[in-house]
Amino acid sequence: MTTVNSDKLSSARFAEATDAFVEVFTASVDFDKRMAEQDIQGSIAHATMLCKIGILTEQERDDIIGGLTQIGQEIRDGKFTWSIKQEDVHMNIEARLTDLIGIAGKKLHTGRSRNDQVATDIRLYLRSEINSISGQLKRLQTAILDLAEQEADTIMPGFTHLQVAQPVTFGHHLMAWFEMLSRDYERLQDCKKRLNIMPLGAAALAGTSYPIDRQMTSDLLGFSRPSANSLDSVSDRDFAIEFTAAGSLIMMHLSRFSEEMILWSSAQFNFIDIPDAFCTGSSIMPQKKNPDVPELVRGKSGRVTGHLMSLLMLMKSQPLAYNKDNQEDKEPLFDTVDTLINCLRAFADMVPHIIAKRQNMYDSAKRGFATATDLADYLVRKGMAFRDAHEVVGQAVRLGLNSNRDLSELSLAELQQFSTAIADDVFEVLTLEGSVAARKHIGGTAPETVKQAIQTARQSMLAAQ
Repeated sequence: MTTVNSDKLSSARFAEATDAFVEVFTASVDFDKRMAEQDIQGSIAHATMLCKIGILTEQERDDIIGGLTQIGQEIRDGKFTWSIKQEDVHMNIEARLTDLIGIAGKKLHTGRSRNDQVATDIRLYLRSEINSISGQLKRLQTAILDLAEQEADTIMPGFTHLQVAQPVTFGHHLMAWFEMLSRDYERLQDCKKRLNIMPLGAAALAGTSYPIDRQMTSDLLGFSRPSANSLDSVSDRDFAIEFTAAGSLIMMHLSRFSEEMILWSSAQFNFIDIPDAFCTGSSIMPQKKNPDVPELVRGKSGRVTGHLMSLLMLMKSQPLAYNKDNQEDKEPLFDTVDTLINCLRAFADMVPHIIAKRQNMYDSAKRGFATATDLADYLVRKGMAFRDAHEVVGQAVRLGLNSNRDLSELSLAELQQFSTAIADDVFEVLTLEGSVAARKHIGGTAPETVKQAIQTARQSMLAAQ
């Protein structure tokens, strides 16, 4: 076995040095150092509380806060030396603090453990990142609202089974995207409520014998309350799983948006143009314009869903309380955060520059008998049972198929052979404009309804700020 000398703060218990490979294998500092700001923030609050209960003198508290503030600046300036020997972000900062201020630095860990310390850091980190992700979500929602407002009257085919179903407007379709993102935003805010509970003070697993003031520390760190059970406090990662589940839903929605953009920008649909800045060409085919950003976002959705599965498997068989397994929670969590922010940013930058090819959308909506349901509804209003109306319209559609004409292109006499209830006014409902305009109810595709939905959405976003 190859060993190395160890100067770890926790090394006194061991009779021999840690194996060199094991030291590297078990260290987490390479990835958990991104929580340095939160670690310092938590330590400052902890030191302030320890002074209040008489564990630290005011001078020791001030020395600790001054040292931690200097360390924070060193990290931001890129001058801090990270060491694998100190295993993680917590021990690296504590070792540097002791170097700077001496024995007072060694007193900082009184009444806490790395178990409750890391649980606190992750919650502080994730709370901040949820705010950042929520900001990107709002940017994308605003971009969608702006584009939907421009295209509230733009008629396009609505699809089921990827077959032309009924006419809608592009603005209405975009507002469906908006609704998905609204649920995503609400889920993130709801997730933040449950993660905003402070585990610090649970120590290793059983709490501490020191008369700590957990409510004070919780207030200093902006948590809603201290956690209620020390065992659960250090071992709970539900909040990380819940966040990753919310992230998976966001990415699933972005993947669906991507799929539609990819289809719509193809020569076969030709509904939209994606700006050149978000596409690339081919190394061999000079005519190609590939929708790389939507394709990459569609692909990245899989990694976030994979992270959710990883965290669920990580926790499913763990006994209480803390286990080393939990070190594996951070990399999936961090990558989920990065992926969400980057994908949302890409979409928020791209959507405002999408150009709708309105005539192509309109022409496509004229194909596929998109107003067939309108004809059935017309017959129902004339007194016919819906199932009978459905049969009549089916016969009219067959005539249209055989003669390669839309329902609106059939003559009155041709339509009346299927039902004498059909009169001259039928052509008012067989137009695309008439079809979309008729759906004025809440959630309908009528342009005036879409515009009202956009206005309501803007007001809701302002109220949520």
